[in-house]
Amino acid sequence: AQTGAWGCFDEFNRINIEVLSVVAQQILAVLSALASMPKGKGTPADIRFMFEGRMIKLVWSCGIFITMNPGYAGRTELPDNLKSMFRPIAMVVPDSTMIAEITLFAEGFDSCKVLAKKVFTLYSLSTQQLSKQDHYDFGLRALISVLRYAGRKKRANPGMHDEEILLLSMNDMNLAKLTSVDLPLFKDIVSDLFPGIEVPVIDYTV
Repeated sequence: AQTGAWGCFDEFNRINIEVLSVVAQQILAVLSALASMPKGKGTPADIRFMFEGRMIKLVWSCGIFITMNPGYAGRTELPDNLKSMFRPIAMVVPDSTMIAEITLFAEGFDSCKVLAKKVFTLYSLSTQQLSKQDHYDFGLRALISVLRYAGRKKRANPGMHDEEILLLSMNDMNLAKLTSVDLPLFKDIVSDLFPGIEVPVIDYTV
């Protein structure tokens, strides 16, 4: 605010409620001061306003932006008075299959289109059919993470087939977090999408 710079708080609604209430009041103070600045020709470059009990400088060019994921399981609702200070801009849902295909291609896999569709389908079905747990994440971020992990596995094991690498990677990244009820369901989905593919055994001991 004092330098006129812009700031963006990414995934703002993931902040826990105690911190959010404090930050929200601070942001509200800055935005309210900006809104009260005189407009038009001859506007001063900066004004002074009360912030946390003391007067500080506010440069007119400063900007505060936030991003939010309304579908995030652990999200916190923003106060209405803070919401009203921002102009909402909706974003379209990204093409996860295309992103997965490009990621696989960049990691050196073959048949990227087919593999991307299978991995995306696996994560979509897991979201729909497995139980709802706070620690489960089958979204785009988790999808990209498993593909990058698979890329590292591929470079470390050049003799393994691509589907074996993917199966191994998805097991490494997901099995440990699944509940005892969801584990067989996940394995059934995997076997339907990758029929006849055996998960190779790798010795992780040093």
